[in-house]
Amino acid sequence: MNWETLYRRKLTDVTTALGKIKSGDRIYLGGGAGVPVVLSQALIERAADLRDVEITHILTFADAPYVKPEYAGIFRVNALFIGHNVRKAVQEGRADFTPIFLSEIPELFRNGQLPIDVALVSVTPPDEHGFCSFGVEVGTTKPAAEAAKIVIAEINPRMPRTLGDSFIHISRFDHIVEVDYPIPEAPQGGSSEEHLKVGEHIAAMIPNGATLQMGIGSIPDAVLQNLGGHKDLGIHTELFSDGVIDLVESGVISCARKSFHPGKIVVGFLFGTKRLYDFVNNNPIVEMHPTDYVNDPFNIARNDNMVAINSALQVDLTGQVCADSIGPRFYSGVGGQVDFIRGAARAKGGLPIIAFLATAKGGTISRIVPKLTEGSGVVTTRNDVHYVVTEYGVVDLYGKSVRQRAQLLINISAPEFRDELTRAAQGLGYI
Repeated sequence: MNWETLYRRKLTDVTTALGKIKSGDRIYLGGGAGVPVVLSQALIERAADLRDVEITHILTFADAPYVKPEYAGIFRVNALFIGHNVRKAVQEGRADFTPIFLSEIPELFRNGQLPIDVALVSVTPPDEHGFCSFGVEVGTTKPAAEAAKIVIAEINPRMPRTLGDSFIHISRFDHIVEVDYPIPEAPQGGSSEEHLKVGEHIAAMIPNGATLQMGIGSIPDAVLQNLGGHKDLGIHTELFSDGVIDLVESGVISCARKSFHPGKIVVGFLFGTKRLYDFVNNNPIVEMHPTDYVNDPFNIARNDNMVAINSALQVDLTGQVCADSIGPRFYSGVGGQVDFIRGAARAKGGLPIIAFLATAKGGTISRIVPKLTEGSGVVTTRNDVHYVVTEYGVVDLYGKSVRQRAQLLINISAPEFRDELTRAAQGLGYI
C-alpha cells in the first residue's frame, strides 16, 4: 500500500483522533514550539469521559487548560521541565515534577520506566516518500513517538522541515489531523548593560574555532552580540534562537573547525520567531537529533574547545549551583546544564561556564550567597563547577579550596554585598 493511501485512511478529525485516549493513559505532549496546539487544547473536550490521565511533557509554549483545578482527578501533569503554564500547579501540588537530565529523558520512554500510551505530536506534511519532519522539536518528541503505543499527529504546513535525525514515516501514525496555524514564537528578550558586560567577559574567553552551547535569554543573546569579531565558531547545543542567524550569515559561525559533525549546527530543539523557523527550513547546516545524542556528555566532549554557557538562580560560596528551584519551590528543571558542564569539562580545551547577573529583584538581593536558601536543589555540584561569570568578572573555581572559592566568588559579587558575604564566610569558617 502506498503512503498516499495510508495517509487518507488515517486522516480524521480532532474528536475522533482523541477518542483513542482512555482513562489511566499516559499522554506525551510534544514540547517547546513543537507543541500540537490544536490537540492539546482539545483534550479538555474529553474530560467528562476520562479519569487519571497523566500528561507528560517538557516546557511547552501554549496554554495548558488541562492543568486547571477543575480537572483534578481527570488530568494530572508530570512536568519533566517546568514552564510558566504549569508552574503554579506544580508549586500547589496539583501537578508533578520529575527531575531528570535532558540527556536521559529518551531512555525513560524506551526502557518502559515512563511508558507512553499516546503521543500527541506536531509534524510537517509528508515528503514524496511519506516521511514527516518533527520540525522545531526533535529532542524528546521523536523518542516519545517511537516508544508510544499510539501516535496522533497534527500535520501543519507551517512547521519548518528540519533535517538530521528528525523524520518519521506516516505509517507510524494511528491518526492524522490536518491543521494550519503559526508555530508558537518566543521572541528574544533585550539585554541590559549588565547582561552585555557578562557577554563581553564570556566572549573574551572564547577562542576562534570554538564550539558553543547556549540557550535562549538575555545572557546568551549578550554573548552572541559580542562575537562579531570571531572566526569559524560552531554550535552544538540543546537549543538555539534567532541570535545565531546573523552570525551564520556573516560567517562568524561556519562550523568549519568542529571536530564532531564538522560543518553542522547540531541541536535538539528550537525556540524563536518566524525568522528562525524560515532559516532552519530545509537548511543543510542545521542537523537535529534527539537529546540522548545531542546532550550525551561523551558526544559533547568530542567537540574540541567546547564552550558551555549555563545560568544559575543562586551560587553558594563553595560553588554549589541552584538552577531549578527557589528554596523548596520548583521553578524550572535540570535541563541540559549538567550534561553540558560535564561534557565541556572533558573536551579538549573545553570551557564549562556558569553565568548570571550578580543580583536579583532590582539589585536588592545577591545571587552569590553564603548558603543556598533552605530547600534549594543543587543542579551542578561544587565538584563540577569551573568558571563562574558575573558582570563583575570571571573566576575559575576548579581545583580551588573552599577558602579560595569563597574569596573568588566574593570578588565577583555586587560590591554592596561583599562585606556582608565576607562576614558570613568568616562565620562559616570558610575564610
